[in-house]
Amino acid sequence: MLVVLGYIVVCAAVLGGFSLAGGELGALYQPTELIIIGGAGVGAFIVGNNAKAIKATLKALPLLFKGSRYSKSTYMDVLALLYLLLTKGRQNGMMSLEAEIEDPQNSDIFTRYPALMGDPVVMNFIVDYLRLMISGSTNAFEIEALIDEEIETTEHEAEMPADSLNAMGDGFPAFGIVAAVMGVVNALAAADRPAAELGELIAHAMVGTFLGILLAYGFISPLATLLRQKSAEQSKILFCIKAVLLSSVNGAAPQIAIEFGRKTLYSSIRPTFYELEEHIRQVKSAGQSAAAEASS
Repeated sequence: MLVVLGYIVVCAAVLGGFSLAGGELGALYQPTELIIIGGAGVGAFIVGNNAKAIKATLKALPLLFKGSRYSKSTYMDVLALLYLLLTKGRQNGMMSLEAEIEDPQNSDIFTRYPALMGDPVVMNFIVDYLRLMISGSTNAFEIEALIDEEIETTEHEAEMPADSLNAMGDGFPAFGIVAAVMGVVNALAAADRPAAELGELIAHAMVGTFLGILLAYGFISPLATLLRQKSAEQSKILFCIKAVLLSSVNGAAPQIAIEFGRKTLYSSIRPTFYELEEHIRQVKSAGQSAAAEASS
């Protein structure tokens, strides 16, 4: 909704200011200019990106109109999930987690968090590195290097749509100039017309420059910035998981390990120590109740 609100503010400010200055809004309605600028921009987007980048960009566009995927409660659930997994591994041995990670859909622990199970990036990240920890054949430094490499790859893929939109936005002012020049050429070809008509043609031509700049900096480039922010959110949850798992590999107790993860979070969504402690207490209590009901 913030994207729509932002667009409304942009249009209201630009068109409202133009109208207050005595401008005629009808003069800005130039569909042919929009066809030139928009068509050339889309064409350049297709030329400048491979099929993978185009598909990723189209898939990312609906996400721009949704809120943040990772809220404070999401991070608390991630930390609670890791706490339960690491606690079981510490009490019963890491091999006891093999059944959990091989079939998360039927896991008593994973199924408590259906929202997380619906996020393949987070789920695959947790499962893959728990599998490495269970194998015991990789030390903490090797796991950390591998995690950093995967996060870097994930960031590169996540920023691909943002880079594509940013390049597209950067091209719109130039295509606006193209449309304006073509309009001026059309006006000069009609130089024998009365001055009033000639002035109108030139004014219509200048709308191309206006539209190109407005589309670039008022509509397209902000979307690229928003996509980068969403990409940073995804990276942050992976860094949080990384901190928890590495501290566990280095021998930290589960309660201490999730504290390492909590400290990596942005202050705006970071739960306090006591909030997380209370959440873990509730999770443990719910698990004990479920176990008692199952045994009875």
